[in-house]
Amino acid sequence: MARKDRPADPARTLALLWRDHREPAPRTRGPKQGLTVDRIVDSAIEVADAEGLDALAMRRVAEPLGVSAMSLYTYVHGRAELVNCMLDKVLSEAASLSEVEGDWRAALELYARDIRDIARRHPWMPALFGSRMLMGPHETAVWDGVLHAVSATGLTEPDMLAVVNLVNGYVRGATVQEADALQDERRTGLSHQEWFERSGPVLERLIPFTRYPTLTRVWMSGVFEEPGSGFGDDGGFEFGLHRVLDGIETYVAEHAAADSR
Repeated sequence: MARKDRPADPARTLALLWRDHREPAPRTRGPKQGLTVDRIVDSAIEVADAEGLDALAMRRVAEPLGVSAMSLYTYVHGRAELVNCMLDKVLSEAASLSEVEGDWRAALELYARDIRDIARRHPWMPALFGSRMLMGPHETAVWDGVLHAVSATGLTEPDMLAVVNLVNGYVRGATVQEADALQDERRTGLSHQEWFERSGPVLERLIPFTRYPTLTRVWMSGVFEEPGSGFGDDGGFEFGLHRVLDGIETYVAEHAAADSR
């Protein structure tokens, strides 16, 4: 009988996330260790990357490891803890911001693009990122790095956090849209271009465009036929990112001017 999954317990989850900093070094002699938390997490990430989070059953994770689903519970209490470990593990792919030390805008650009790249490699990640601060070792390092970069603005601590949350919100929204588009393509078997080619002529017959003159003007410009609805292959990610950073830069300048009075 399958074991019923339980909600994640914060204390237990944090202990699991920080396991590498608590456990003794592995033995160099004796029989080779078999199953580990890291192997389970890596298997789960492979499943989610290929099939999405909905496919992430403990049985499915156990299959490529050659073990039973029940054996996983010795290492990971349940699916909820496993998902938390997966998120922290993929955040280890984030680049260091040290190469742009002192340039907060360049650092936020690098940070945003890097998180987007991680999300594109792991389409299940955007829905989880930023929803709750788990503060595993890798998420802690990411937060410390980006907050350190923002500290160069001279803003107060609450404003520093607000700036990072603003950028995270933008990146999360953009990457969720990209993940949804990929899911739509998997579900329908049609690319964006194929979907447009099939639906476009039908919409032109059904929609009374004289009633919607502005939409008609934009539609007739051909923008919807282009990649990213006219914003290029990145779907307007860079356009939106720069507008967000422009707003932050204006706020930073206003804050500096107020402090100088």
